[in-house]
Amino acid sequence: MVRRSASVKLDDAASLEQGTKRAGPPAVKVRGVHKRYWHGTEQVKVLDGIDLYAEPGKFTSLVGPSGAGKSTLLQIVAGLETVTVGSVSIGDVTVTELDDAARARLRLAHIGFVFQTFQLIPTLTALENAVLPLLLTGVARKPAAAAGEKLLSELGLTTRLDHLPEQLSVGEKQRVCMARAMVAGPSLLLADEPTANLDGPAADEVMRMLHRAARHRGMTVLMATHDARAAAYADTVYTLRGGKVTGGSGAHGA
Repeated sequence: MVRRSASVKLDDAASLEQGTKRAGPPAVKVRGVHKRYWHGTEQVKVLDGIDLYAEPGKFTSLVGPSGAGKSTLLQIVAGLETVTVGSVSIGDVTVTELDDAARARLRLAHIGFVFQTFQLIPTLTALENAVLPLLLTGVARKPAAAAGEKLLSELGLTTRLDHLPEQLSVGEKQRVCMARAMVAGPSLLLADEPTANLDGPAADEVMRMLHRAARHRGMTVLMATHDARAAAYADTVYTLRGGKVTGGSGAHGA
């Protein structure tokens, strides 16, 4: 497959080159995606012809057991993994046709990622962790800090700005991770098992945050989870099992 260079654009904006935001949230289209690995002489089939559509500005959930391939699919959407066969598009950009550099620029300018294991830098404070995406896109420290403080305060972390990750509870760490994912105003928010390490109340709060990200911040949200209760917060729910996806049914929201 021919990989497109970094000149590929998202819609009509020079977004991959200049880091500008698109006018509205993008749709995510996954078409006929297969992912296979080789384990010695044995071929392992992880994804087997996946078709999925995440509606722009809506919350879509992908639910399935551990090992079903949910995280692999999110990583493919983010351009962190390649496909064996198939295509993935975010808005007008076919991610699977981009080269490594263009995919990196796409992630930086348009994608926020909420990790199951937080991935916070242990030597940075909550505020410093939260504003990293802004600093990486060239925003000056003072306005970046102001934006980070505002978002962390909205998430109930006003008194935790200067705390290191080891000084935060599990729920607080996930809220810092949420802030980091949203602070630069991405058009697409990907969440990989965001409630896996949280208790009931903390998990519910994270799900409400994701739901608000779509409803009030206008982001397209795509979440992978094994928890059917968490998936019910989404507007649309797909099920992934045995490498195949079914569903696309509406959920009740929150």
